[in-house]
Amino acid sequence: MPEPVSAPLSDSAGDQSHPLHASDRDTVDRLLAAEHPANEHLVDAARLLMRYDGFPGASDLQEDLARALRLWGLDRDALHARTRAIWTAGYRPGLAPPEEAVGSGFDTSDSDSP
Repeated sequence: MPEPVSAPLSDSAGDQSHPLHASDRDTVDRLLAAEHPANEHLVDAARLLMRYDGFPGASDLQEDLARALRLWGLDRDALHARTRAIWTAGYRPGLAPPEEAVGSGFDTSDSDSP
């Protein structure tokens, strides 16, 4: 039985293939779909820009990250300023802000009425 073919580490032009390209492609596609970026989008964009900065390959991701910034009306400096503020304010990936309680907080089970 033939061996499965793995993704090449580089293509014919000498560009390297990043091992996280597939998962990063999904993230970049999500970023491109965001008309008004949330904190998570901004943090992911900054993280991926840092990851691929100077990387000899993944030009599709690099171009789409630049396009997302243009769509949001940001440049790299503005993005990094905003993400620094996001981190300073206590943002942590995967932690949703606490939900606000609804109602008065009165516990009806302690009530004397039937």
